[in-house]
Amino acid sequence: MSTQATNGRKESSGTFAVETSGLTKRFGSRVAVAEVDLHVPRGSAFGYLGPNGAGKTTLIRMLLGLTQATAGSMRLLGRPVPAERAAALARVGAIVEEPHFHGHLTGRENLSVIAAAREPEAHDRIDSALTRVGLSQRADERVKRYSQGMRQRLGVARSLLADPELLILDEPTNGLDPAGIHEFRAMIHGFVAEGRTVLLSSHLLDEVEKICDQVAIVDRGRVVMQGSIEELATGGEQTILIATSDDGEGLALLSEHRAVAVATSGPDGIRVALHPDVEAEAAAGDIGRRLVLAGLAIHRFEPTRASLEQRFLEITSRLEEAA
Repeated sequence: MSTQATNGRKESSGTFAVETSGLTKRFGSRVAVAEVDLHVPRGSAFGYLGPNGAGKTTLIRMLLGLTQATAGSMRLLGRPVPAERAAALARVGAIVEEPHFHGHLTGRENLSVIAAAREPEAHDRIDSALTRVGLSQRADERVKRYSQGMRQRLGVARSLLADPELLILDEPTNGLDPAGIHEFRAMIHGFVAEGRTVLLSSHLLDEVEKICDQVAIVDRGRVVMQGSIEELATGGEQTILIATSDDGEGLALLSEHRAVAVATSGPDGIRVALHPDVEAEAAAGDIGRRLVLAGLAIHRFEPTRASLEQRFLEITSRLEEAA
């Protein structure tokens, strides 16, 4: 999938769990979602990534039929929404913003209320859903005693009652401590291993990078890039991490190299950012030769991939300069 902002229209395909074409939402004169073309492959963890206020929740609400689109079209699991909303949502589980429950009921009782509105099999999934999200030991406590993180977990458990093919989760790690985030990451990987699709929105770039296979970067309501994590990061700054027998001398030498845009020293060595127009392999070879000729021993010499956060900042800063 191209790493460029998607402008062309794609025909509907069974390979996508979520498809949107030109999806737009306006609130008066304000455009919250602007002509979004989104293509979420089945059986993947897909991150819808952007800062707070970028229109992530609005897009999810449109997908679920909770707010009407101003323009464009969308399909969930191959079905058009809103025309076939009920049939599409029958195999969709979702959390939108912070999940709300009856505080005077227990976690298990809250799920029983939800299951009553679904098919009979939903009741049989309550125990396994609670186990899946790590709430089995707290299932019979009243929800008003739950922390925010526990409510988030219960929200995921609620979404599992439909035995969903597609899970849509809005900022699902809100309120989770580091251990909870780690468990959540493993849970998402488990869902994908079962063949489910997970679409999650987040402003936490580092977490999306660790959880997701594919990502769309959104800024001011527009998708500015879409593709695999590897594709998006590869398009960023070319960098090399180098450690030598004398990093001080190495830094001085590398700072003067014509292929080097920036060279900085850190605890793990010298991080070299190459000029974007140079051929990385040839530049790396010449840099290595220069260091050896200067009498320096090379202990580490490896290309480094830009983090998703670095790539996001590169993209959005360019957009701000162009505005």
